[in-house]
Amino acid sequence: MERKQFALGDVVEMKKPHPCGTNAWKVIRMGMDIRMKCTGCGHSVLLPRSRFEKRMKRVLQRSPQDENRAGGV
Repeated sequence: MERKQFALGDVVEMKKPHPCGTNAWKVIRMGMDIRMKCTGCGHSVLLPRSRFEKRMKRVLQRSPQDENRAGGV
């Protein structure tokens, strides 16, 4: 199975929406864990990379500084 490509600063869509009703999250930290911030209410969530990759649907918006480079590793 191919790894999902994402980078720091990308806005991603998850499989389930946040309780505030928004389904867009900004990636603000990458490593073994991924920290993401809800674009609706600003709540921050830390997930293990494996769980994040399972729950991520797609990248909604690429980070302007990382358009040439797709991360995830």
